[in-house]
Amino acid sequence: MNHPVQSGHRDIRNDLLLIAEMVRPGSRVLDVGCGDGTLLEYLAREKQVDGRGIEVRQAGVNACVARGLSVIQGDADTDLDDYPDAAFDYAILSLTLQATRNPRSVLRSLLRIGRHAIVSFPNFGYWRVRAQLLLGGRMPMTAALDDPWYETQNIHLCTIRDFDELCAREGIIVEQRIAVNGHGRREGWQLSGAAANIFGAQAVYLLRRRAP
Repeated sequence: MNHPVQSGHRDIRNDLLLIAEMVRPGSRVLDVGCGDGTLLEYLAREKQVDGRGIEVRQAGVNACVARGLSVIQGDADTDLDDYPDAAFDYAILSLTLQATRNPRSVLRSLLRIGRHAIVSFPNFGYWRVRAQLLLGGRMPMTAALDDPWYETQNIHLCTIRDFDELCAREGIIVEQRIAVNGHGRREGWQLSGAAANIFGAQAVYLLRRRAP
């Protein structure tokens, strides 16, 4: 998805820094779809978290192990059932929800495993996406959606409004929502409602379960 950018913190994407801001120091963290372990390594170094990861690609697992991280190979759609309830303070899913076969089930699993879930995804309601569909009549490509339609892993794209409605339907509490631009940076003004859905290229959510 997004390529790493220089941020003053080595080569970590800006949207990952926003996720890291949501994590309390010393927490237990599971990063689902952790890629090469950039976020886990950053959280361990800067926030002293007890971090674990799950990654579907063997190359990603190998990269994580080379960094000294505790990561196993697994699939978010099939392997989250193996984790016990409330095993982590945070379960993180970064720019991966739209690539899962059953995003609602994955979201439920994240909130079962973690006391909080942090989820980010590209917003298909972003104005550049709308413009490309309207004016060009073709599947859009943006910084957050940078693969052609015939190569993309995305199978369940959604908008910020769609995700808000899913959270409401599932009884999920949204503690924080950040709309970010095409470079993964927080927008300079506070976006809410329809504005976030139009001008946010991506969204980052901090979620928790509603108490039974």
